[in-house]
Amino acid sequence: MTALIGHAAILVALGLALFAGAALVHAARRGLPRLEESASRAILVHFALVTVAFFALEVALVRSDFSIRYVAENSSRAYTLWYRIAGLWAALEGSLMLWEWMQAALAVMVLVYYRRRHPVFFPYVGAVLMGISAFFLTVLAFAADPFAPLSPVPVDGRGMNPLLEDTSMLVHPLLLYAGWVGFTVPYAFAMAALITGRLSEEWILLTRRWAVGAWLGMTAGIVYGGWWSYHVLGWGGYWAWDPVENASFLPWLTATAYIHSIIVQERRRMLKIWNLTLLVLTYGLIVFGTFLTRSGVIASVHSFSQSPVGFFFLGYLALVLLVSLGLVAARLDRLRSDAEEVPGVFSRESAFLFNNLALVAICFTVFFGTIFPLLAEAVTGAKVSVGAPYFNRVVVPVGLALLVLMAVGPLIPWRRSSWEVVGRRLRWPLAAAAASAMALAAAGVRDLIPIVSLALAVLVTSSVVSEVARAMVARRRATGESPGRALVGLFRLNRRRYGGYVVHLGVAVIVVGLVGSSSYQLQREGMLRVGEALEIGRYRLTFAGLDVAQGPTHEKVYARMDVSRDGRAAGTMSPALRYYPTQQTPIAEVDYWVGVREDLYVILGSFDAQQRWVTVKVLVTPLVGWLWLGGAIMALGTLVALIPPAGSADAGGAVPRRRSQAARA
Repeated sequence: MTALIGHAAILVALGLALFAGAALVHAARRGLPRLEESASRAILVHFALVTVAFFALEVALVRSDFSIRYVAENSSRAYTLWYRIAGLWAALEGSLMLWEWMQAALAVMVLVYYRRRHPVFFPYVGAVLMGISAFFLTVLAFAADPFAPLSPVPVDGRGMNPLLEDTSMLVHPLLLYAGWVGFTVPYAFAMAALITGRLSEEWILLTRRWAVGAWLGMTAGIVYGGWWSYHVLGWGGYWAWDPVENASFLPWLTATAYIHSIIVQERRRMLKIWNLTLLVLTYGLIVFGTFLTRSGVIASVHSFSQSPVGFFFLGYLALVLLVSLGLVAARLDRLRSDAEEVPGVFSRESAFLFNNLALVAICFTVFFGTIFPLLAEAVTGAKVSVGAPYFNRVVVPVGLALLVLMAVGPLIPWRRSSWEVVGRRLRWPLAAAAASAMALAAAGVRDLIPIVSLALAVLVTSSVVSEVARAMVARRRATGESPGRALVGLFRLNRRRYGGYVVHLGVAVIVVGLVGSSSYQLQREGMLRVGEALEIGRYRLTFAGLDVAQGPTHEKVYARMDVSRDGRAAGTMSPALRYYPTQQTPIAEVDYWVGVREDLYVILGSFDAQQRWVTVKVLVTPLVGWLWLGGAIMALGTLVALIPPAGSADAGGAVPRRRSQAARA
């Protein structure tokens, strides 16, 4: 009965999505308010039906209804409640179900908030969102049915991939999906603007917080995914340029470029075509990433198995690009009508443009490296791979240029400036960066890339500090406030600007973590008998014996390693191997200590059945914790930027232009 209800709800929701989309467009063109009202109600019922299907699958997972194939393949009676719930997005069909539920919820939010306030945009925005929902419901109904039956019914389920049995499963996918699905709202408004011909900055003002919120989800999902890879996969790293990792990184790059360049359009009415193209590319890359993950065309620990949905997504991607870019081309004359030329090199507009070009260059490089193995195999039949050296060789230099732009851009005035103005504002940040480079060289650092990277991180930090200090001094002169109150006042008056500065600080912290963890990691491997020790850096690890523990779904063999640091006892670590009945090889369970200065990371490789020896791999990774700290700072800055300022017209909309002298500073 659960499967019947769920599948029927999907089919009826599909019909309602098609009706609502078509009815909204027809009502807008013919001026039929009653038809628009009917379509709006269809959106609400559509969401209710998708919710019924969503919870029907969730109930089947919680109740271990193994008559449904998806439940039998992704759950087990031994699972705790949280893992049964997370099983919904553990594989192809359930993840698409989650995606569509989020999509339907967004459509209702847009309906409730924008239908009365922006009646010209809403019908077309709603139609685009319903079209997207119709696509996902079609896939769920005919290609990836989450309610497909299974006979005979097994006594127990197979369970999800053991690597997914981690609390991160409750966080990382939800963050990433929220970011990807969230970008459909700005995309839908952009299409509505192109269709209606309302090509001013209005639609950007309405959706910029949607875009920033979606970007926050994508950013948090990527950073948290790095943490998951670091502490679960057992290889000591956090980013491997895996194709599916790249698929999540690509739309983040274009989304970052878009969020920066719309500032120029809002203020100077420039880059209209560029911004629309960036938004189309962002949504197109989201669809492309979904295709890579769910088509089975690439081998990855992140990807799902071979399935027929890849053809659906490939066709949908082609349709999205054809229609979207076709609309942009059809409106080219009107998009160019009031555009101004970009000022000289020394202007904030140019800094934003160079920032965009650098981000798009990285995007193209990563995209080409990701799809090249697929193209090579299709043409020649030979399997090739593109490894980290290719990506690092191209991305690192452009990334360093981005750091320079992050440091210089906020210090350059709008319109035109000069060497004198830029040099005066950069004087102290450049001095701090130069001093840090000399200090690193004096400390024995000889590699050029780490020195330059860390010096640029200092440059970004000091430029942010100097700019905030300059504005704070100006505010104190204008208001007579104390330094603390002046600083709080700056954030209150322009949360978007100063929240962005906090994000830049987070990026600088991440750069420190990247340099330390990738350039100065120590590794040692060895076979240890009971009582023998392995030394690495300031640590000494002594093998004290093996123990066995029984988990809900597996048996775990773990080694007791007594650890001393700088000659003093520091505690015990217990790296393990987990043995699952459904897996032929064991899964490593690493043990790690996280610190501000460095992490100690221990992997159990193998052991003797008589418990006489073990092989272990030990890593000491400097500053890797700064990656997670930097991600948290970026999230904090984004949240600050998302808070609507006093006097905001609406949650996504315009802010009154009247600003005090202190705010302009």
